[in-house]
Amino acid sequence: MKILLIFFTFSLISGAVRCVSVTGYSGGSLLVDSAKTWSTYSTKYMAKLPEWRTIINYKKHDKWINERRFTLFKNNEGKLMIYIRELNQHDAGRYQITVEDQWTIYMTLNVEEDSGCKESKRVMVNIGETATFSCEYSQNHINDPKIIFKEGKDSIEMIYSKWYRKERFNVSNDRHNKLMTVRITAVTPDDGGVYLCGVWIYRQSYSYSIINTVHLHIMAKVGVSRVTGHSGGRMMIKCEHPQHKTKPKYICKESDGCSERKNPGVQDEWMENGDVSLYDDTRAGVLMVFFRELKAADAGTYRCGVNVSHYTESFTELQLLVRDDAKYPKTKTESAHLGEEVNIICQIPVEHKVHFCKEDDDHICQNISTSAVTEMSPSSERNEERVFTVSISNVSVRDAGVYWCGAETRDTHLTFISLTTKIQLNLFMAPVVRREGESAEIFCPYDSIYKSKSKSLCKGKCSTRDRNTLNETVREEKETKTDRLTLNDDVTASVFTGTITGLTAEDAGKYWCAVTLERDVNYLHTHLIVIMNEELNLTKYEGDDVSIQCKHHDGHQKCFCKAHEPSMCVKDGVSLETIRDDRFSFSDEASTGVFTVNITDLREEDSGIYWCGSHITTKVTLTVKKGKVKV
Repeated sequence: MKILLIFFTFSLISGAVRCVSVTGYSGGSLLVDSAKTWSTYSTKYMAKLPEWRTIINYKKHDKWINERRFTLFKNNEGKLMIYIRELNQHDAGRYQITVEDQWTIYMTLNVEEDSGCKESKRVMVNIGETATFSCEYSQNHINDPKIIFKEGKDSIEMIYSKWYRKERFNVSNDRHNKLMTVRITAVTPDDGGVYLCGVWIYRQSYSYSIINTVHLHIMAKVGVSRVTGHSGGRMMIKCEHPQHKTKPKYICKESDGCSERKNPGVQDEWMENGDVSLYDDTRAGVLMVFFRELKAADAGTYRCGVNVSHYTESFTELQLLVRDDAKYPKTKTESAHLGEEVNIICQIPVEHKVHFCKEDDDHICQNISTSAVTEMSPSSERNEERVFTVSISNVSVRDAGVYWCGAETRDTHLTFISLTTKIQLNLFMAPVVRREGESAEIFCPYDSIYKSKSKSLCKGKCSTRDRNTLNETVREEKETKTDRLTLNDDVTASVFTGTITGLTAEDAGKYWCAVTLERDVNYLHTHLIVIMNEELNLTKYEGDDVSIQCKHHDGHQKCFCKAHEPSMCVKDGVSLETIRDDRFSFSDEASTGVFTVNITDLREEDSGIYWCGSHITTKVTLTVKKGKVKV
């Protein structure tokens, strides 16, 4: 980007009105030295003619007056300077600049297009190192003196010229490539800012300077940390900046020049930014960065930093290694009955602290409350791993979901948590047992935070495409009906109920209570067992063999269970075979929807009630008598 800097000198009678013509470039900026006294206590006025559109009308005694792109300020010699940024064609025209009761000048501004106008540069350098940046100029200015200015808070300071050079600043001129190179040694935080560099051109009473703009950012590296995660796992990184709690924080990858800086955009609230979630905690002065699923491409060197000022930053260098290990992430499923206790086993390296967290609706995993964890203590040591047991008592619907456990490590400036084991915690209720043709009610308690969300009763998995046709949804305080299914949501009790009438064998199976979010949350399930009306009553003698045919549907577990009630054949949400005897065997005829139970060498103690099938069950009453009558 160019700035046309114009100096002009007048040998005038005090109070005389003069005119000056200046030229700038579209997209560039313009700096004009009026050579007139600032006059601290006088009102400054700038307007565009002939419409007399007021740009600046300022009565205060400040030495820097800024109105959008237009600035009047006092330079080191006490003269008034005019600074116009980002010129465009609409800026062209005639202006009046007045210091009340002191002087007036008229300035004609010409704005030309210049295809050679360069974009502003961004240069980043670590504190204490040497900053280097270059400024181009055209062939027409090869013999003109070179200059450097720096924008201050309320002034523009001369840094380098033919007659002056500030300490630690050196300029070299490559006439062949029409390039001047600026070097600043042993940079400090005060060196950060906007630099204007270019050349002077003398034309009678005016001097022009075409300027390139360079933004110099000073980086203070406070430390280096090395972090290891596993592909497919999760990772939480906490970057600590206790001295700059309320300053905006960021993370960026050095391999792309930190061109893409990920930051929350807001403070004290989780926000997504690409494949990570970020939280700028202003109370603790911590930036939390959560990788929702680590990939090999995430490996590399990062800067986890804070913007101390507009041009000064402090950061920790973070070297992230992502391993591709077939052992990780581990995945397992735990099931628990409502109101009971569940124990979850975690393994982590011996030297690390255990971290156990629950994934929320935005896939972010944070520590669960200590009230929910009744035990978190090492139970044994195996090789280089410690085994921890996490116990959750009085399990409620709020506890269902996805948990992660892993290792937490802390060094001077960072805390990082590598999550390597995923646990899906499913909750179940006692099975619902009804006879063919009857009605069944399935009660689904839910967390009150979901009262306004739509709910579903699904057969199978709600998150899959092969949903049963009985799947319907219900919203807050409403009722949904189909031919045989009614869903009713009682938000006061935080329970929705599914009622299925006219039960058939096809209705039997595993049902999930679900809340519809961006992704479906299947948090609770039960088994609907349908007892067929047709019963089998068999009478045999000791030593006989018997074959019993049982109906089942594809995907249903084949079960032959001896119990007074069919609900006793389901434990922890899984259908059981309660008979362990070599005399019992199964033969499957899948195409006919039937499997056969064969019992050999019957004994009197085999007598009793059996339930044949899993969700579709038939009552079998078997009587085994002694002493077969000989004919």
